[in-house]
Amino acid sequence: MLPLILIFCMLFGFLFTYLITPWLIRYLYRIELLVQDQHKENKKLVPVSGGIAILLGILAGLMIFIFFRTFFPNTVPLSLLEGTDLTLIFAALITIFTITFVGFIDDLLIRKSKTSSAGLKQWQKPLLTLAAAVPLMVSQVGTTVMIVPFVGHVDFGLFYPLLLVPLAVVFGANMVNILAGFNGMETGMGIIYMLSLGSYAYYHGRYTAALIALVTLAALLAFYLYNKTPATIIPGDSGTYLLGAALVTVAVLGNLEKAALIISIPFIIEFILKARGKFRKVTVGYLENGKIKSHYKKIYSIPHFFTRTGKYTEKQIVYFIFFIQLIFSGLIWVL
Repeated sequence: MLPLILIFCMLFGFLFTYLITPWLIRYLYRIELLVQDQHKENKKLVPVSGGIAILLGILAGLMIFIFFRTFFPNTVPLSLLEGTDLTLIFAALITIFTITFVGFIDDLLIRKSKTSSAGLKQWQKPLLTLAAAVPLMVSQVGTTVMIVPFVGHVDFGLFYPLLLVPLAVVFGANMVNILAGFNGMETGMGIIYMLSLGSYAYYHGRYTAALIALVTLAALLAFYLYNKTPATIIPGDSGTYLLGAALVTVAVLGNLEKAALIISIPFIIEFILKARGKFRKVTVGYLENGKIKSHYKKIYSIPHFFTRTGKYTEKQIVYFIFFIQLIFSGLIWVL
């Protein structure tokens, strides 16, 4: 059972995101940071960049933990007191904050047609997200020894913080972003893999990683209430970048690279499918008789397995994707 202080931090993160999101929605309407909801009858405009609300919830939950750990250590169980490192928590926060900021810049570049975000240039994204890896690199988090398939344990030495960590942050930040476009899909998938990874980290005594994962989970649960079909706000690049960064950060802090890799298999499959279409094919489809129909006959994205038939609603397709993510998130407990 989770300690009371951890449950309280999750609850605080949940409430903060839940209360701040309506304010953020009104603000985004005011500055007209809006995009079309492609799977609705009239393609209504909805606010984008909901990742800001998720970030603030994570920040609130972690700050509460830091407050009690610093000023009221007697309220924190000994396992959490000795098993969490404030330096690493702040390093993780800086990484996630920086990534979210890059995503927000990406969200600001909305096309005149309001169909989508024009986005940063391809060379700008890895360069900007690379800067977010610096806090994790200089903190020398994780262990340099990793299990390589068919090889066994390999000590990467300085290559781990100086090469593997920044590559993981850049890849992770852009990973979640390629499988998006349906109401609640990115947020719901994040809930599933953060629940699994956070529980896995806590079970194995990786308390710093568990804390970040579970507080992120709480913020995502609150945001999902506004993001599920029909969405009143979508996470945007600020949200997808945040999710990717949080996943990588938890993996690095908890030495859970293998588990994170298994959880990421749907995104790896999505990358392969997108590469098949030379990254020019879109994930989203169009509405036809209340069901979502793909623009293509071939498969260029995981949702295309369902949208090319034109038999399913947006909510049904999202639930199918949840089930796929649930399978891979559960595999970390048996592999």
